[in-house]
Amino acid sequence: MNTSTASTPAPASIREQDRLPVLDCDVLVVGSGAGGLSAAVTAAYHGLTVIVVEKAGVCGGATSWSGGWAWTPGNPLARAAGVKEDRETLRTYLRHTLGEEYQADRVDAFLEGVPHMVGFFQDKTSLQFVPGARINDIYGKVPGAGRGNRSVGPKPINARKIRPELRRKMRHQLYETSFLGMGIMAGPDLTKFLSASQGNPKGIFHAGWRFGLHLLDLLTHRRNMQLVNGTALTGRLMKSADDLGVDLRVSTPAKRLLTDNTGKVTGAVVGSPEGELQINAARGVVLAAGGFPNDVQRRKELFPHTPTGREHWTLAPRETNGDGISLAQAVGARFRTDVKSPAAWCPVSLVAYSNGRTGIFPHIMDRAKPGSIGVLATGKRFVNEANGYYDYVSALMAATPEGGTAESWQIADSTFVRRFPLGMAKPLPVPLFPYLRSGYLKKGRTIEELAAKCGINPAGLKATVGEFNRNARLGVDPDFGRGETAFNRYGGDARTRPNPSLGPIEKGPFYAVRVVPGSFGTFAGLDADGSSRVLDNDGEPIAGLYVAGNDQANVMGGHYPAGGINLGPALTFGYIAGRDLAGATAYEDDGNLPQARPAAEPAFRAPLTA
Repeated sequence: MNTSTASTPAPASIREQDRLPVLDCDVLVVGSGAGGLSAAVTAAYHGLTVIVVEKAGVCGGATSWSGGWAWTPGNPLARAAGVKEDRETLRTYLRHTLGEEYQADRVDAFLEGVPHMVGFFQDKTSLQFVPGARINDIYGKVPGAGRGNRSVGPKPINARKIRPELRRKMRHQLYETSFLGMGIMAGPDLTKFLSASQGNPKGIFHAGWRFGLHLLDLLTHRRNMQLVNGTALTGRLMKSADDLGVDLRVSTPAKRLLTDNTGKVTGAVVGSPEGELQINAARGVVLAAGGFPNDVQRRKELFPHTPTGREHWTLAPRETNGDGISLAQAVGARFRTDVKSPAAWCPVSLVAYSNGRTGIFPHIMDRAKPGSIGVLATGKRFVNEANGYYDYVSALMAATPEGGTAESWQIADSTFVRRFPLGMAKPLPVPLFPYLRSGYLKKGRTIEELAAKCGINPAGLKATVGEFNRNARLGVDPDFGRGETAFNRYGGDARTRPNPSLGPIEKGPFYAVRVVPGSFGTFAGLDADGSSRVLDNDGEPIAGLYVAGNDQANVMGGHYPAGGINLGPALTFGYIAGRDLAGATAYEDDGNLPQARPAAEPAFRAPLTA
C-alpha cells in the first residue's frame, strides 16, 4: 500500500517536449550507484547505447560510501574454492530469516541471477572481485546459514588505472570511515592497521607504507588514489561502463518520465548545467536513484520514533530523496511499504567538526570487539551487540518507549580504546583528546562518573557492567548469547579467550559514545517482478520501466539476513534489468570457473598492481 504523500511529478508526453534539445539512446539509467551502473554495463555489453544521468555532481551514490561487500550466495568464486551449495540450502536460510516476507519468485530470480552476474563482471569487465571466504551469515543458528564464501567484494584498484576525466566524476571515500581520507579495506588490511596500534612490527610497517603512499597521492593528485571497499566497486563499475561507451552525465537530475499513447515509458526530461533536455530511450528507463533515505516526509510517515522526519541520520548522500520513486508513481507505479522494516538500519554517532559540519559515523566494527557494550539510559543492555548493525537499531527502536528518544551509549574502558576504535575515536597511536574536547567521547574515572556525564542511571550501569564482567571472564552471555555464533566470533578478537567476542570492562578511565538510529538506505520501494520490471498498482509491468538498487522494494522484505544484502541484490537486479532490456537469452559467462583463489581475502597489495 502506498502511504506516502510526497509530491510526484506528472508524466510528460513526447509531444509536450518538442521544443527541448533531444538525445536518443536505447537505455536511460537514472542514478549511478551499484544497481544503475550494473544495468548500464550489462546493457552496453549487449550492444545497446546507454546514457546514465546522475543528480549529484559525482557518481557512485551510497555505494561509494559503503563497505563494498555484496551477498552473492552460489557465486563462482566460492565454487572455485570448492564450496558448492545447493540452491535449496540458500532458500532454507532465507525462508527462516524472512518469514512472511519471503517472496519465492523474486528470491528465485535473485538466486538464479547471482552466479551469472558475478561471472559476467569477473570474466567480461573491469569489475574484479575477491572472495568473502570467512564472512559468515548473521544468524548462524538458523538452518541453512552460511559459514563463509557467500559474499564477494571489489578488488582494490589504483585510480591511476582510471582516466582523469572519469576520476573527476567519482565520489570520494566517506571521511568518517577513512583515516584522514584513506580507505582501509575490511580483512587483512584492517587487521594489520589494528595490529599496528598494539606495536606489531609488521602492522607498523604496513600502516606506514600505506599512509605514506596516501600522502604522496594527496600531494600529486589531491585525492585518495588507493580505492577500496565502495569506492573500488564504483570505480571499477564506472571504468567498465566507460570502456563500453556508456555516456555518464553528472549534475543531470531526472525531472519527469516520458510516455507514449499506450503508457509505455519512452525516456525522460532531465535537467543539466545547460538547461533541460529530452532523452528518448528506445528500449526503456532504469530507475536507480538510491531510494528515499533523505526524504524527510517519507521518513516521518514510515520510520519509527521519527515524529518530524528529522530524528534520523542516514549515511546516504543528500541527493537520495526519493526522486526515482516519485517519477515512477507519476506513471502509476506501486510504492511498497509492506516490508518488515522501511530501511537498512545502522547505529551511528554524530561527529561535530569545528567548521560546523556534523559527520555521521557508522558503528560497524567496534560493537563486536571484546570489552564494550551498548546500554540505554537505564544502564541496561538491550541487544547482542555483536550481531548485525540492523539488529542493534531494531532492538534500540523496540526498547524505546513511545514518545521517547531512541539513543544508546557504547561503553568501553581504557584498555579497549587503545586497542580498538570506539566509534570514530581511533586506537593508538592516534590521540583521544580531540574527541574528548569536542564532546564526542565522554570520559569518567569510574563507571558511576561516566554514567552521570552521559545521563545514564549510575546504579543501573554499575550493576550491568559488574554482571557482564563476571560472565565475560567465563566466556558466556546468558542475557543475549553474544559470541555463540561464528558471525559474532569472527567480528571479535581471535586472541581473546575463552570467547573472542567477550571481554571485561574494568580498567579506568571509562569512555562512552552516544549512538542514535541511522541507515545505509531504504528497503521500502517500488514493486518489481523477477525481471526488474516496475509493477503498477494492479501488479502488472509498466512497459519500458525498470528498477534496481534502493529504488526497488528489497528482495529480503525488510530483513537483514547477511551483510551485503543491499549491494548483492542491487548488482544482481541491475544485471537482470540490463539483460531484459537487451533481450538476452544466453548467459554471458562461459560456464568455466575462474582460476581458483585463496581461501581467505588477499593481503592489501592490489592497489599497486590492479
